[in-house]
Amino acid sequence: MMTKEQVDLLIREGEGLTVEFKESYGSRIDRDIVAFANTRGGAILLGVCDDRTIKGETLSNDLKAKINDLARHCQPGISVHASQLGKVVVVEVSEGMEKPYSCGDGYFRRLNGTTQKMSPKELGFMFRENDPVPFEERKVKNFLGSVSTAKIYAFIKETGIKIPKMSADDFLRSLSVADAEGVSNAGILFFGDAGQVKRFLPQAQISLIAFKGTTKVHIFDRRDVQDDLLSQFDAAIFFIKKHLNVRSEIKGVNRRDIDEIPLEAMREAVVNALMHRDYSITGTQVSVEIFDDRVEITNPGGLPAGLPSKAFGTVSVRRNELIADLFSRMRKVERAGTGIQRMKEVMAAAGLKEPQFETDGFFRTTLFRSPEFAKANSGTSERSQKGSQKSSQKIVAAIAESPAITIEEIAKSVGISTRAVKKHLSTLKAAGFLKRIGPDRGGHWEVLRPARGGSK
Repeated sequence: MMTKEQVDLLIREGEGLTVEFKESYGSRIDRDIVAFANTRGGAILLGVCDDRTIKGETLSNDLKAKINDLARHCQPGISVHASQLGKVVVVEVSEGMEKPYSCGDGYFRRLNGTTQKMSPKELGFMFRENDPVPFEERKVKNFLGSVSTAKIYAFIKETGIKIPKMSADDFLRSLSVADAEGVSNAGILFFGDAGQVKRFLPQAQISLIAFKGTTKVHIFDRRDVQDDLLSQFDAAIFFIKKHLNVRSEIKGVNRRDIDEIPLEAMREAVVNALMHRDYSITGTQVSVEIFDDRVEITNPGGLPAGLPSKAFGTVSVRRNELIADLFSRMRKVERAGTGIQRMKEVMAAAGLKEPQFETDGFFRTTLFRSPEFAKANSGTSERSQKGSQKSSQKIVAAIAESPAITIEEIAKSVGISTRAVKKHLSTLKAAGFLKRIGPDRGGHWEVLRPARGGSK
C-alpha cells in the first residue's frame, strides 16, 4: 500500500499511465478502475486537480462503501483498496488477471495519461499478445542501486517536474519501472548508462547513416549510438538536422529559418521508432538513413500482434506502454496517440509528398525531401558545411595539443569568435568527439576521437 510520501511524489510527477487525478469523487471513476485493471494497474487520487492543486477529499465510511460497490459491479468484479493519505483519498487498483474488464459504460483502458474507451477492434486484439510478461516489464535482478544518477537528472530536466530529495530506487519505483525484484528493461533503457545498456540490452542501439546519392552505396557519415533512449533520440535529431538543408526567409527585419523537412515530423518519426520497436528481437537496431531525396527511419517489429493493417493510423496500440509513458512524460510524444496523422498533416502543410509507411516485419517511415529546396540551398549549404568541418577539426587539434586551452585561446588560434567556438564545442560534445573533465575553470578537455569531416 502507498505511503503519504509516495503520494506526494505522484502529485509532483503528474498524471501518467498509472496515475489519475480527480478533483472529487464521482460515480464515473468506475471507468478509471476498469482502465487500470485492463492496463498496468494504478492509483486514482481523489481531491487533486489536473494542475496538481490539492483540493482535498475525505474518506468516510459511506464513500468507501460507494467505491467498493462500484468496483464489485464491474465485470468481472475488481478488488480495490481505498485509503486516506493526508488530504487525498487514494484508490489503488491492481492489474487484472481476467482481462478484459468492463463497467456499465463499456470497456476502457489507459493510454499514457488518459482513460479511453476501447473500440470493438481494440477489444478484439489488444490483449492477444502471447507473452504474459511484456519484454519491457521483465526484471533484471540486483540492478537497483546501479542506475545512472545523471540519466535520472536528465529525465527530470526534460519533464520539468520538481522532485524532492529521495533515493534513485524510490524514484524508479514511483515510475513503475522497478520493484523489490529489480529494475525492468524499460528502466534500464531510460536510466542505465551506456555500459549497462550495452551489457543488458545490446540490441538497444540506433544507427545513423548518411549516404551520397539515393542508394545504399556511398556512406559519407555514420554514427552508432548505444545508450539510453533519450540520448538516442537527441543524437538522431542532431544527426538529421546536420545533414538536411535549412532555408532562411526574411520578411522586413525578421529572419525565419525553415527546415527542409518539418522538425515536428522528424521528431515524431524518431520517437515512434524508439517507442514502438520490438526490443525482444536481438541482432537488429533502429536505423536513420539519410539519402539525397528522402529520410528513412526503421525499427524492428511490424504492427503489434492482432492489429490489421487496415486499422493502422486509426487505432492506437502501444507495444511498449511503459516506454511510451516515459516518452510522454518528457513531452516527446502527444498523449492522444495521433502521430501518424500529425506527420501527414505537417508534411502536407510544408508542400511535401505524403510520408510512406511499410510494415513488413520491420516498421519503416519514409519522409521525402524537396528537390527544389535542396537545389536552392546546395551551394551555400555545402560551403557552410565544409567551413564548419574545418573549424571543428582545428578546434579538436588545438585541444589535443593543449587540453587546458581556454575558449579565448581557441578563438584566437582558429580565427573565429568565442561565440562560434562555444557553438562548435557544444556540437562536438553532443557528437561524441570531446568530453569536458572538471569545472569550466580549472578543468580540461579530453579528445575522444578525431574530427575528420564527420563522425565515423
